[in-house]
Amino acid sequence: MAGIVGIDVGGTFTDLFFSGDGKRPDLILKVPSTPHDPSIGLLNSLKAAGLAPGELDAILHGTTIATNAVIERKGATCALITTLGFRDILELGRRDRPNMYGLEGTHEPLVPRDLRFEVDERVDYEGKVIVPLDVDGLKAIGAVLKARNVESVVISFMHAYANTAHELQAQGILAAINPAWELVTATSVVREYYEFERTSTAVVQGYLQPLVARYAKNLARELASWGYERDVAIMQSNGGVAPLRQLGARAAYIVRSGPAAGVMASARLAAEAGFSHIITGDMGGTSFDVAVVINGEPKVAEITNLDFRIPLRLPMIDVHTIGAGGGSIAYLDRGGMLQVGPRSAGAVPGPVAYRRGGTEPTVTDANVVLSRINPTSPMNGSDTSLDVEGARAAVRGLGEKMGLGLEETAEAILAVVNQRMAGRIRLMSIERGLDPRDFALVAFGGAGPLHGGALMREVGVSTMLVPLYPGVLCALGCVYADLRYDISQTVEKRLDKLVSGELASIIARQREQGQQQLDESQVPIDVTTITHAADMAYAGQIHALRVTIEPDWNSAQLEKAFNEAYRATFGNTLANIPVVMVILRTIAIGKRSGASLPQATKFADGDARPRSRRPVHFNTWHDTPVYIRDDLAPGMRFDGPAVIEQSDTTTVVEPAMGVVIDPNGNMLVKVK
Repeated sequence: MAGIVGIDVGGTFTDLFFSGDGKRPDLILKVPSTPHDPSIGLLNSLKAAGLAPGELDAILHGTTIATNAVIERKGATCALITTLGFRDILELGRRDRPNMYGLEGTHEPLVPRDLRFEVDERVDYEGKVIVPLDVDGLKAIGAVLKARNVESVVISFMHAYANTAHELQAQGILAAINPAWELVTATSVVREYYEFERTSTAVVQGYLQPLVARYAKNLARELASWGYERDVAIMQSNGGVAPLRQLGARAAYIVRSGPAAGVMASARLAAEAGFSHIITGDMGGTSFDVAVVINGEPKVAEITNLDFRIPLRLPMIDVHTIGAGGGSIAYLDRGGMLQVGPRSAGAVPGPVAYRRGGTEPTVTDANVVLSRINPTSPMNGSDTSLDVEGARAAVRGLGEKMGLGLEETAEAILAVVNQRMAGRIRLMSIERGLDPRDFALVAFGGAGPLHGGALMREVGVSTMLVPLYPGVLCALGCVYADLRYDISQTVEKRLDKLVSGELASIIARQREQGQQQLDESQVPIDVTTITHAADMAYAGQIHALRVTIEPDWNSAQLEKAFNEAYRATFGNTLANIPVVMVILRTIAIGKRSGASLPQATKFADGDARPRSRRPVHFNTWHDTPVYIRDDLAPGMRFDGPAVIEQSDTTTVVEPAMGVVIDPNGNMLVKVK
């Protein structure tokens, strides 16, 4: 093996982690992202690392291209064709509203109403054809769409999960009208009921597919011109990777690409350090991502709301994101209240201190004012020093509007952004019945360790784990990831009404599909594992319970497993009510040889020695020791206040906190 590189493209920085074959040490770096063309930032990181194409066995990549396209509404011109009577399904939704209180707010569908069409056809919930597809009507719609110059067309028919014939027939007719269209059938994305969520998920796929397919083609071309023609794998939202060549067809699977990688890496590092329950806090330049890991397994959400009334019904690591990062801009709202984010200075112009034209005070500028960031730190992505006076002037200007001094204003900016992040952690823990005191906080991202100590105090976490390379942990997670494909199908039948061999037939088809996708990936795989699960419920229940099953189980075994899971979850069973098989699921995983975990290379026992000291503001100015991360070895310990500097981030340890370096080189920060 030559080496493996993981690259995560964020809103402000593009992070790189390189793991060699032992002949070359691990390498990390951050370069500014290039939002107009993310592939440029990716290539810049490879060149800045001094890597040659021949040194790499594989490139694994996390990207924000899909997320940004949905948020900024910069996807493809997409049309939707539905069953007669369901044209407005995207706007009807589930009768929810943007704000819990009041009737304000708007909904912007990814497909405008004038690009939504109906065709006469009908299949019932058992898959029986009631009304044949109106071929002439569909051809007329196709002619209109051709004149409208749409890039993609989504076909979503009622009950197609039970019988895909009409969707496939429509796809063939439209392909004949215009072969250039990207055609998406809803059942090719998710073969489940819930017509609104299924249609919304298919629309997200159609909205992103042309954009993502172009990105994949451009990236492959740019890498080939650089001299690299081997495997490139893209991180998916479910925690696995898929090859670049499949990216267009799996566009909806990468909307949480980078954050998922960070959660996977955190889970693995924490498990090695002895923590099975963790809360992850990834604070980058533009956003803060939170996830929960229980017993070493990240929580997976079946439905994720990308925006108001835009649900995505695909298995995704449950990551919640808010606009709170180092580049988040501080300002006064109409009521004169201090707000921080979600608007961000991003990569360009960036914080004032970065000397790229930024003029508004940001979280990073506040940290610079309080001397928590070294003005000569390389974390700004260039060799130039930070503009301390510019940052002070920007923060001071905001403070004058509030009648506050310079340090008071900077502290207020940090207090506001910390409260916003703490609120999101509480939402993911306390509001779900979890006690934060039972969890460790894994702080990472370029700004995560800067704010982790404050978050510990806010939510009651007693231990914070800061990995060796926190600033590039999402890139590291890409390197670790295995291939993964999720296949599902709605069954919606009572177990005692299932036809002999019916489930076995579905499972066999799903296993074949999963294995085929693994084979087509052409990514080297060491071991293949295929597992199955069933969403089941008692007849009449709306919500189902997921149970791991074996492919050869009969109805009695399925019912027994469900009753046991129901009792374990709710303390009793409804044994006299029939059990319904709602959805059958298959997960195909191709385990690959990834990089080994970064390890400390030296060991010591005793107090760590600071490299220098400087005044740092914690309510007041403290003469604070400054440590260099490379100087710290397992067994060392020291107390706060302290600042620990490294190339990818800065860690701030507040007063009355202590630090010990664990055997893997992680910093464990504890409240005394």
